[in-house]
Amino acid sequence: MTYFTTFYLSRILGLRVYDANKNVVGIIKDLLVDTDLVAPGNPSGRPRVSAIKLKIHKAEKCFSFNGFRVEKTNKRLKVFCNNLIEISEEDSHNGLFLADVILDKQIVDLNGRKLVRVNDVRLVALSNETYAIAVDVGIEGLLRRIGISRPLKVMFSWINVSIPAKFILWDDVEAINFSNLNIKLSKTYSKLHTLHPSDLADIIEELGKTASYTVFSSLDEEKAADVLEELETDTQIHIFESLPVEKMADVLEKMSADEVADILDVLEDEKAELLLNEMEAESSQEVRDILEYEDNSVGSLMNTEVLWFNENRTVEEVINEFRHKQPEADMLYNMFVTDDNEELVATFSLRDLVVSHPEVALHQIMKTDPIYLYDDQEIDEIAELISRYNLLAIPVVDRNHQLQGMVIIDDVIEDLINKRRTNR
Repeated sequence: MTYFTTFYLSRILGLRVYDANKNVVGIIKDLLVDTDLVAPGNPSGRPRVSAIKLKIHKAEKCFSFNGFRVEKTNKRLKVFCNNLIEISEEDSHNGLFLADVILDKQIVDLNGRKLVRVNDVRLVALSNETYAIAVDVGIEGLLRRIGISRPLKVMFSWINVSIPAKFILWDDVEAINFSNLNIKLSKTYSKLHTLHPSDLADIIEELGKTASYTVFSSLDEEKAADVLEELETDTQIHIFESLPVEKMADVLEKMSADEVADILDVLEDEKAELLLNEMEAESSQEVRDILEYEDNSVGSLMNTEVLWFNENRTVEEVINEFRHKQPEADMLYNMFVTDDNEELVATFSLRDLVVSHPEVALHQIMKTDPIYLYDDQEIDEIAELISRYNLLAIPVVDRNHQLQGMVIIDDVIEDLINKRRTNR
């Protein structure tokens, strides 16, 4: 039979540690847990307590947790030590100090997709190992910290009222505010990368400036680009002011030109020019072309990343090109046929391709006389066309009828929402 003892971090902090002769060794100041959950000897996948920080006389030192044991008798915790093995400061950088880094700090509840504050940490001692298993973010944890949880529980039980308790398993949390900057961010924030960009953007907006910068800078360029699109303008500006120009230029190159133009439009001209100069020439020129349009014109809203083909291409050839290019989903809303002068001739849909035989040519399935917009038309005219013809995307041409891009319904809706907010 496996025996275990559960306890809370708040209950163990400040306790005396005794040796085999019941002499006081020191006072507990913190517990250190491993951040490598897949390390050998850690089959649980939970953070293992690897060290303990003790105050001995007036000095604080860290010791290996091997040789320490936690016992609970009559609901009282006692900690004993039969061997003190001091660890170096460098070794302590490989983990998290629970009291210093987790307690009273903000963490991300990955299931709830929100920031919460940690009131306590629940641990379990199993045989020769001790693990952190959950964080307490409920009222009970807060009351426990100030020492009135038990009497209040008794008092409330007389009127059949319970104190709300809320635990989040360690698997479902991610720490944010790290005092130990030697921890590798790519490893530390790996759980955050699983969140939807919109949820992650909401979390970053709630963080302080330092933490928001730290979390954003840990994202890979693809994820950072998706998150940047979802951030409010004030947070975007803060991110741009905090990160190196080279890093931000790499992120912007992963975004569509119209989205980059929207972001650069709110920055100071000098900062925007620095970023454009740092970007690759082709990407930079696409953005500059969009920035030349008037704010209320279709061109300022269009996506220049579109798929166009010659009418003699076959269905099989087009699908093979999709596999090679792996286009974003919104690029498949509508696809275009152009002539040798890049003038718009027709459109076709993904459905047209899927239901057709591989050897069929595009001129056999394309729809001629497409609905389109001019790049210098006013944005207000888009909504009427989309509503009338039930379109997801509309091609955009210049006055020479050459294809310039397309307007996507998502961007139209976002623009209308932003206008409504501004007019309130």
